Order: sequence, then C-alpha cells, then structure tokens
Amino acid sequence: MTASATARRLSATPAAIAEAVAVLRAGGLVAFPTETVYGLGADATNERAVARLYAAKDRPRFNPLIAHVDSAEAAAAQGLLGRRARVLAEAFWPGPLTLVVPAARNCRVCELARAGLTTIGLRVPAHETARDLLLAFGGPVVAPSANRSGHVSPTTADHVIEDLGPAVDLVLDGGSTPLGIESTIVACLGGPGRLLRPGGIPRGEIERALEERVAPPDLRPAEALDGEGPLAPGQLASHYAPRARLRLLAREVHPGEALLAFGTADIAGAAGAVARRDLSAVGDPVEAAANLYAHLRALDATGVASIAVAPIPEEGLGEAINDRLRRAAAPR
Repeated sequence: MTASATARRLSATPAAIAEAVAVLRAGGLVAFPTETVYGLGADATNERAVARLYAAKDRPRFNPLIAHVDSAEAAAAQGLLGRRARVLAEAFWPGPLTLVVPAARNCRVCELARAGLTTIGLRVPAHETARDLLLAFGGPVVAPSANRSGHVSPTTADHVIEDLGPAVDLVLDGGSTPLGIESTIVACLGGPGRLLRPGGIPRGEIERALEERVAPPDLRPAEALDGEGPLAPGQLASHYAPRARLRLLAREVHPGEALLAFGTADIAGAAGAVARRDLSAVGDPVEAAANLYAHLRALDATGVASIAVAPIPEEGLGEAINDRLRRAAAPR
C-alpha cells in the first residue's frame, strides 16, 4: 500500500477495526491506541511492511520492535517463555509489560523487526481497541510508538497525525491513552530477570511477582554497550525528546523558560514562566505519567528554547518518568 494524501482517522468502532485489519493484511500501517501510548502497527511477518514502518518513523534499523499478540499462548508461539517469563506473563498480561525472550525456532516475526537478534520482545496489551484489533488480525503486529523516532511519544490521535500525517494509512481514534507511558521491558534470558526499560509496571511489582530482585537497567546508552545494538526499544541515549531543551531537577525558572511542575515543590520564579503545565498538583506519579507526553508537547508548542522540569521522586512510576526525562534531555 502507499500512503494517502492525508491520514484517515476513524473512531475505533467494529467496522473501523475490520477496515484496519484489511489495511494490515495489505501491508499497510495502522496507528491504534494501547493502554500506554499510540502504536504504529504493521504485520510483523511482512518484511516490506516492517521496512515501511521503519521508514515512516525514520527509525534506526538496529533498534528492534515489540511484537504485540492477543494472548500468552500466541506469545509462546513466537518466543520461548521460561519460568520467570511465565510468572510475569501470568501476573501482568494483558498489560503494560514487554518480555524479551529467546525467539522460538518457528518464530514468524520477521528478522528485520527483530533487528537480526536471536531474541524477541513480546507484549499482550490490555486496551480494548488493541485487543480487538489483534484478535481480528490473528497474528503478531509490531507497534512502536506512532511518532517520529526520538520525538515525544503520542497519547492521542492528534499527536499521531501531527508527527506522521500521511505516512499512516489509518488512525484508529480511541481517545487519550490511560497510562500515558510505555511498557516496562524485562529480559528473561536465563538467570535473574533484567530491567531493560522502566515503564508502566513499577520495578517493585516485578520483583514481588518473581520473589527476587531484578537487575536494574544499565544507565549507559545502548550505543555504548560493548558495541552492540539495543535488545529492546527505549535504550537509545536520546529519545522521547521535544524540540526545546529540558533542564532537569530545576529549583528555579530562568527568564524565557517554560515550567513542567510536579507536586507542591517550591520553584523560584515559577510565576514568571512563559508557560506552565503541572504533571500532578498533588504529586501523584500515576497522574504524572498520564500527563507527561501531552504536557511536554504543549510546552514545546509555545516555541520556548528551554523547559525547566521540577524534581520527581524515583519511587514507583517515578523511575519510568525520570528515565524518559533523562533521555529527552540527553544531547542529540
């Protein structure tokens, strides 16, 4: 398929989902909501469709994609789920958890989607539209965030259209995504699990399910890890970035800056900020995660050169929020 002059947007009705399935089967690209962010979907078994997805996002081909499936049983057909992976799947699927496991011998997800790796990232999303789409399609769908690679992730259909426009054949509009931050990614490759990307399920919940500690993420960018590419999305040094520069752990607002506030922290000069958004006035990390990307986009749209970001505690979802902010603030 080729992209239309403008992206088609349809409310996520059964008829629209049936049309989306036809687009995917024809090798097209469909943006759809999950509980985390909007994904840009392509048939994971179709190398041409996957190549078109990489091109639409301007995504490096060494950065692997997550395959979305409709059940743990469907996941087990694509990857080898060992004991730890099965415990986590039972606890958190469907939901915002991605498991990186060895690819099954008969894995149908194409090599391009796996970036040539012998591993595969698998997720069973919980969002009703995503589940209906996957059930109707009947196969794995790769679905990275539906935005330009490295840019702020999309949490509404409008964000998708702003970023990708006619590169997408169809956008299923399911409203704002409820969680607003990407899935937690855990590698289960023998031995203790390893946290590759903090996300929608806090690390403590993963550890309680496994009844053991998981190795923390390596804070070095994937580009610096022994000359190898990333095992999963979200490991590149610069990611999730607005055009404006982010200044983290800010205790004051400089002249000409916008402010991304959190809780009741006393930020000197806040009244003089060019623009202000509050992630959560009451300091709730769940609310903050849901607002993060939309607020970054809104502040960036003001045209400011710099955004002061208030400190956010690392506890719970704060670890994932701070991971995104550090990568958004990294040199580009």
